[in-house]
Amino acid sequence: MWRLRRAAVACEVCQSLVKHSSGTKGSLPLQKLHLVSRSIYHSHHPILKLQRPHFRTSFQQFSSLTNLPLRKLKLSPIKYGYQPHRNFWPARLAARLLKLRYLILGSAVGGGYTAKKTFDQWKDMIPDLSDYKWIVPDIVWEIDEYIDLEKIRKALPDSEDLAKLAPDFDKIVESLSLLKDFFTTGSPGETAFRATDAGSESDKPYRKVSDKEKIDQLQEELLHTQLKYQRILERLEKENKELRKLVLQKDDKGIHHRKLKKSLIDMYSEVLDVLSDYDASYNTQDHLPRVVVVGDQSAGKTSVLEMIAQARIFPRGSGEMMTRSPVKVTLSEGPHHVALFKDSSREFDLTKEEDLAALRHEIELRMRKNVKEGCTVSPETISLNVKGPGLQRMVLVDLPGVINTVTSGMAPDTKETIFSISKAYMQNPNAIILCIQDGSVDAERSIVTDLVSQMDPHGRRTIFVLTKVDLAEKNVASPSRIQQIIEGKLFPMKALGYFAVVTGKGNSSESIEAIRDYEEEFFQNSKLLKTSMLKAHQVTTRNLSLAVSDCFWKMVRESVEQQADSFKATRFNLETEWKNNYPRLRELDRNELFEKAKNEILDEVISLSQVTPKHWEEILQQSLWERVSTHVIENIYLPAAQTMNSGTFNTTVDIKLKQWTDKQLPNKAVEVAWETLQEEFSRFMTEPKGKEHDDIFDKLKEAVKEETIKRHKWNDFAEDSLRVIQHNALEDRSISDKQQWDAAIYFMEEALQARLKDTENAIENMVGPDWKKRWLYWKNRTQEQCVHNETKNELEKMLKCNEEHPAYLASDEITTVRKNLESRGVEVDPSLIKDTWHQVYRRHFLKTALNHCNLCRRGFYYYQRHFVDSELECNDVVLFWRIQRMLAITANTLRQQLTNTEVRRLEKNVKEVLEDFAEDSEKKVKLLTGKRVQLAEDLKKVREIQEKLDAFIEALHQEK
Repeated sequence: MWRLRRAAVACEVCQSLVKHSSGTKGSLPLQKLHLVSRSIYHSHHPILKLQRPHFRTSFQQFSSLTNLPLRKLKLSPIKYGYQPHRNFWPARLAARLLKLRYLILGSAVGGGYTAKKTFDQWKDMIPDLSDYKWIVPDIVWEIDEYIDLEKIRKALPDSEDLAKLAPDFDKIVESLSLLKDFFTTGSPGETAFRATDAGSESDKPYRKVSDKEKIDQLQEELLHTQLKYQRILERLEKENKELRKLVLQKDDKGIHHRKLKKSLIDMYSEVLDVLSDYDASYNTQDHLPRVVVVGDQSAGKTSVLEMIAQARIFPRGSGEMMTRSPVKVTLSEGPHHVALFKDSSREFDLTKEEDLAALRHEIELRMRKNVKEGCTVSPETISLNVKGPGLQRMVLVDLPGVINTVTSGMAPDTKETIFSISKAYMQNPNAIILCIQDGSVDAERSIVTDLVSQMDPHGRRTIFVLTKVDLAEKNVASPSRIQQIIEGKLFPMKALGYFAVVTGKGNSSESIEAIRDYEEEFFQNSKLLKTSMLKAHQVTTRNLSLAVSDCFWKMVRESVEQQADSFKATRFNLETEWKNNYPRLRELDRNELFEKAKNEILDEVISLSQVTPKHWEEILQQSLWERVSTHVIENIYLPAAQTMNSGTFNTTVDIKLKQWTDKQLPNKAVEVAWETLQEEFSRFMTEPKGKEHDDIFDKLKEAVKEETIKRHKWNDFAEDSLRVIQHNALEDRSISDKQQWDAAIYFMEEALQARLKDTENAIENMVGPDWKKRWLYWKNRTQEQCVHNETKNELEKMLKCNEEHPAYLASDEITTVRKNLESRGVEVDPSLIKDTWHQVYRRHFLKTALNHCNLCRRGFYYYQRHFVDSELECNDVVLFWRIQRMLAITANTLRQQLTNTEVRRLEKNVKEVLEDFAEDSEKKVKLLTGKRVQLAEDLKKVREIQEKLDAFIEALHQEK
C-alpha cells in the first residue's frame, strides 16, 4: 500500500511539473513519464488497473468539490533528456499545495455567488409586508426601550434553582413506605422494616420519634415550597402589572391612533346604573349578577372591599355606622389608580393622600344627602368607579352592616330597613353573596349567617369570608374551631368557597401595602397553614379577589342573555300599551316634556313684555286707587270736610297729604305694581292656549310661577324716586281746562257713590232686612238688629232736625237718645249708639257731598276766579283732581319701571328657576306626573337597557 501511495504522489508531482514548465512545447513521450503518470492517460495499463478506484475514492473523500468534473490535463512537451528517476519531491509538493490554495479560493467564490443568487431568488418570492406594518402596535417595536429584558431574564430562576424548589419525591415515597410498614402489622412491609433495623428492641421508640420528625419536616418543606412558588408568582405578576401599565399608558397618550373600545366591566356597570335609575326600589325582575357584600356591623366588610380595590376609599369610624346607603363599586383595569363618581367628571388620584381624604369626605356627604330626615339608612345607591393596574374586573355592592340592636340616635325602623335592603339585593338569583364574618368574635353572635342561609339555602352563590384571623388565632383556645368556622360546620349556611383574610392591625392609618405584607407574613408563620387546617388558595385577599372575579364572570356569561330576552319582552309590552292608549302622541319622557314646558314658559314670559303701555297704566291706576281710596276718604277728605272754611280745609289737606306721601304712599305704590306684575304673569301662565294646551304642564307652570314670585324683589331705589314724583304731583292745584274739571268731578262721584254703597250695606247688615225683604223672602230681624234699627231711627230724627250736625255726638246727646229708647222699652248701650251714629252720619255726609258735587259741575268758572264773590266752594273737587293726577303720574312711572327693568328681571328669575328645576330630578318627578309620563319613562329606560345589554353581549362574544 505504501508503494501505491508513493506512486500516486509522484504522479501528481509529475503532472504539476509538466503543467508549470515554461518554454517547452510538444508532447512528452509516454514511455518517459513516471509509471503512475502514464496511467492517467492509459487507463488500460496493466499495473494501475487495480489502483485507479482507490485513487478516486481517496479524491472524493478529501475533496470539497467532488461533484465538479475533472479537467483533462494538457501536458507540455519536454525534452527527451528529462530524467524521471531524479528525486525533486519537495518542489513538487510545494507546487501541489499552491494549487490547492487556488482550488479552495475558487470554490469559496463560486459558493458565495451561488448562495447570494439563491438568497435573491427567495427574497423575490417573499411578499412585501410593509403595507401591513400598521397591524403590529408601535409598542412592539419600542418594547426594548421600556422593558429591561436582561433584567427579567436574570430575575427568572434557572433550572437548578427550580430543581432545588421541587420536593424530593424519593424521600417522600420512602417516608410513606416507612409509615405504611410502621402502621401495618403482619404485612410484608413489616418484615422488611424489621430486617433493615439491624438493631435491638430498644431502638423502636427512637425510630417512632424520628419518623414523626420526618413527617413534620416534610410538611414544613411542602409549606415553604408553596410559599416560595407563591412569592415567585407574585413577583412575576408585579412585573406583568408594570408592563401592562406601560402599555396602557402608551394607549392613553394616543400613540395608537385608533379609537379604544370600552372595557366589558365598564359596559356592564353602565347597564347596572341605568337599571338603578329605572327602578330605585330594585325590581326583582332585574336578575343581572352583582357581588353583594353583606356582614354584621364592624365585621370588616369595608376593609375587605378596600383590600380588593387596593385603596382606602371608604369613610371609617370606630364602632359607628359609616355605610348608610348601598355603594356600588365597579373595579376595572387602567393605567392610573383613580376613582370617579357616575355623575361627576372629577377624578380622584388614589395614590395621593389628599385625594383619598377628599373622596372619603365626598362619599360621606353623598350618604348623608341620600338619607332622608328621620331615617338612619337609605336604599339609594351611590355609584363609584375605581380603575387601576392589576385590579380584578367586577361589580361589588357594599351594603349597610346588619345590626342586632337599635341604639340611641338611630331611627326606630333602622334594623328592619337594613334587613329589607339586604334581602332586596340578595333575592336576585344571580347575585353573588360575599358573606363577611368577624373571626375575632364568637360565631354564635353572628346575625348575617342566618339571613344568608335564608336567601341561599344551598350555598350555590355564596362565598364565606372570615376576617381578623390573626385576632382569632390569638384569642381562640382551640385552633380547630377556626377550621370548623372556615368549613361552615358551625353555621347552618352553605357556601361555594371559604376564605380567611387579615385586614390589618386595626390601625386606620395603615396603607394597603403594609396590610398586604402583614397578611402574607402572618399566614407564612400561621399554624393554620402549617397544620393543614387551611389550604394555600383559601387565604389572602388576593386569592379571594381572584375567586370572586371568576365566579362573577361565570355568572354573567350564564345569565346575561336570558336577562336581555326578558327586557325585549318588556319593551314589546310597553310599546303595545302606548300605541293603544296614546296613538297620536309622541313618546316623550320626563326630560323631554320638561324641555317642552320650559320653552312654553319662556314664550309666555316674552309675551309679557309685549303688553301695551296703556294697559299697564290702566290696571296700575285702578289697582292703586283701590288700595289707597279708603285712606284718602277716611283719613284725608272726611276730617278736612269737617272744617268751617276753605282755608282750613286746604291746610288740613296739605298736611295730611304730605304725611301720607312721606310715609306710606310710595311703599303702597310699589306693592301695587308688584302685585299687578304677578297678576299679569299668572294670567299668561294659566290661561289655556286652545287645542294645543296640554294640562300635563299645569303643575309645573304653577310651581315655576310661585318660585319666581318668591325670588323676585322690586328695585330698592324705586321708592325714593317715586316719593319725589308723587310729592310734586300732589302739590299742583291748577286745573287747566273744563275737561279736567269734569274728569275730577266724575272721579269724585264714583268714589263717593262706592263709599255710600258700602255704608248702606253696612247699615243693612246692622239693622237687618227691611219690610220688603221680610215679606218677600220671609226673613226676620234678630233682637240685636231690632235694637240697632230703633237706635238708627232715633239718630235719623236728630239729623233731620240739624243737618249740619258735626261728626261726633256729644255726651248729653247720647244720654238723650238712650232715654228716648228706654221710654219705648229698648235698652241700649252708649257704645252701640256711637257705632250706629258713625254709619248713619257717614251716609248723611256722603249724600250731602254727592249733592255738593252736582252743584260744582258749573263751578269751573268760579274756580278760575278763586271763588271770589261766590257762595260756592269746590275745594273737595280740587282735592280729588290732585289725587287723580297723582295716580296717573304714579301709574306712568311704575309702568316705565315695569317694562324697562322688572319684566326683564322677572324673565331672568324664570330662567334661573327652570335651570334649578332641570337639575332637581325629584322636583321633575313631583311636577310631571301621570300614566302617560310614567309609560314614556319606562319605555325610554327599557330601550336604553336593551341596547346596552346587546352591546355588552356582542363584546362578550368577541372576547370569547
